[in-house]
Amino acid sequence: MLATPFLGLDCNDLSVPEVVQHLLARPRQAAFTYIVTPNTDHFARLNRQPELRQIYESAWLRLLDSRVLANTARCLRLPTPHVATGADITAALLEAMAPQTIAVIGLAPPLMESLRARYPAQKFVHHAPPQNLLGDGLAFAQARDFAVRAKARFTFIALGSPLQELLAHAIAEQPGATGIGLCIGAALEYCAGIPRAPIWMQRAGLEWFYRLARNPGRLARRYLVNDPPVLLALLAEKFRQKASQSPPRPLPQPNPAAISARDPYPPPPPAPLQRIPDAG
Repeated sequence: MLATPFLGLDCNDLSVPEVVQHLLARPRQAAFTYIVTPNTDHFARLNRQPELRQIYESAWLRLLDSRVLANTARCLRLPTPHVATGADITAALLEAMAPQTIAVIGLAPPLMESLRARYPAQKFVHHAPPQNLLGDGLAFAQARDFAVRAKARFTFIALGSPLQELLAHAIAEQPGATGIGLCIGAALEYCAGIPRAPIWMQRAGLEWFYRLARNPGRLARRYLVNDPPVLLALLAEKFRQKASQSPPRPLPQPNPAAISARDPYPPPPPAPLQRIPDAG
């Protein structure tokens, strides 16, 4: 699959329908793998915690989930992969898949019931881990083992980053784990009925503003403090690109006028003095 280097991460250049096609084409009993959908917040965290980069690089698919970054990169004429958001992939996949068992890790129980009501043909198995999962080794192992035992073709991991990516990587390391883990953040909440930004805002790259207006206390620092440096990183990438593509500076050429003004044939050196013999 084609991939485009983007802010130090090779992102697969796939549209949402193409992603769904790849997901449905993968054999049901294939060894567990996972997809990640990095957005601006993810890239900011990767800059602060580079040790997480290996978790993303180990994913089967890495899909850009930020129209803000994509629009900025295109304005700078940088190589830009397709945008395939976790929310769009989740909604399209749930509509496309045949009735089957689907595992969900995360999502509040009331929203889980709403999801079941909206997709009655699907059999959802649900695990709601406690808070502070990264600080609770036993609870983390229980969430991991739930996914291994479920043997679902698709496991939606709705815990937020970086927890969901770390959990997906841990599941992939377990012998006998099968299926595909989708690290999709809040995507299932929208499928369960939580309002999403209007389509025009999504297409304009303003979904972040809609979410910020609805929950400023939780998202203000993320969007207004943590994320802007990522845009500056794109600008720095553009400067590096221009520097690498600049033609070499030509060597200074001699001035023909100055050459012609000089005598190209300098006078010969004076002849040596000859001794004249004495007369007499």
